[in-house]
Amino acid sequence: MKLVVIKFGGTSLADNDKLKIAAKKTISFLEKNDRVVVIVSAQGKTTDELLKQAKELSVEPNKRELDMLLSTGEQISCSKFAILLNEMGYSAVSLTGWQTGIFTDSNYTQAKIENVYTNTIWKLLETNKIVIIAGYQGVDENQNITTLGRDGSDTTALAIAAALEQKECYIYTDTNGIYDKDPHKYKCAKKLNEISYDEMEKLAQNGAKVLHDRCIKIARKYGIKIIVNSPISKENGSIVK
Repeated sequence: MKLVVIKFGGTSLADNDKLKIAAKKTISFLEKNDRVVVIVSAQGKTTDELLKQAKELSVEPNKRELDMLLSTGEQISCSKFAILLNEMGYSAVSLTGWQTGIFTDSNYTQAKIENVYTNTIWKLLETNKIVIIAGYQGVDENQNITTLGRDGSDTTALAIAAALEQKECYIYTDTNGIYDKDPHKYKCAKKLNEISYDEMEKLAQNGAKVLHDRCIKIARKYGIKIIVNSPISKENGSIVK
């Protein structure tokens, strides 16, 4: 069985038109592979808006309740994405982090993944479903919803790829690869065709918003190649390896 794991960032899912572009990209993968697993972020600025609403109610919101709130952004994305794919004639099912089997510690708002159980994913794949997973979230030993920190959907994607024993993970964002500077701010920014795990981790720790630093640790540990690109780009993306 040929399987592929792909992840769409919030900018790639920001509105219905972009959802349709992401759906077409997903279908293009399905045409080349037997099975597809998709991890999604919250749409656009959804997480920021939810956080703003929480802070209008409390200067320091209870972290458990904050995770309960913030996790809904990804749940909206994955359910809408599954609705769209089904409408397009492709059988898809959405899963929250806890339905997927992503177990974390209890460090609310900055939880770390401890285990990923893949039985549910495999059962759905065997029925020819496209599996759409809400990124950024999991559940602790007491069944409390947890979140992984901002940009944590990248970490979800790599954790899922590792658990499914995949050697590649595709991450789609608003740039057609990784640059040495922010291409939205600097016209002279140079695209990097390849970059090492160590170099990418330094960029992430220094504030680059391309990839979550914890996802790079997972990729290094399991030898997973990360391919970063834009869903509308016809060029090759950047490879982290």
